[in-house]
Amino acid sequence: MSAKLIYCYDPMCSWCWGFKPTWNALKTELQPLLDNGKLEIVYLLGGLAADSDEPMTAQMQTNLQGIWRHINQQLGTEFNFDFWRDCKPRRSTYPACRACLVARKFNLESDMLSQIQQAYYLNAQNPSDLETLQQCAEAIGLDKQEFIKAMQELKQANSLEKEIDQARQLQLNSFPSLALLNNNQLTHIPIDYQHTQSMKETIDQLIG
Repeated sequence: MSAKLIYCYDPMCSWCWGFKPTWNALKTELQPLLDNGKLEIVYLLGGLAADSDEPMTAQMQTNLQGIWRHINQQLGTEFNFDFWRDCKPRRSTYPACRACLVARKFNLESDMLSQIQQAYYLNAQNPSDLETLQQCAEAIGLDKQEFIKAMQELKQANSLEKEIDQARQLQLNSFPSLALLNNNQLTHIPIDYQHTQSMKETIDQLIG
């Protein structure tokens, strides 16, 4: 039975956006383990902020812009600050999380994640809005009407909330988070936002 590398994320988490280049590099380095069946990558949605139609407070907008600037200065990550001028921000990431769950059914979760991140951080679009998520879905080849129907079904079934509970039970409480499940033992792996070496070495040691 292969070990499972669990990646817990939220598509609207700015630190997940900052981690993206290193995460992609780590996955590339792990490809031999994936190819020979020793390792499987499992995505888990963390759910930063529940459904809400309330506009984000001015203080929260200021705080989040400060986090974007900090990530940009620390990691060099690109952000389009026009978002704060052109959109009506809401503290609601659950819709974007559900969009990733829909895409998972078609093995397109990482593609949906990339589309949402690009829409949000580079194109100044709001992934809290269904219209933006529909555009992301169509960009990865999903049918618009089927996507809307699947989003409604997931919400009614509380599918996202169940996944969030699963992440909490694994103590994956921050985003991004990494953990390796091997022989029924879960080991949390410290995130290095700029280098893969320590994470790769830990995974290699745990798998043996």
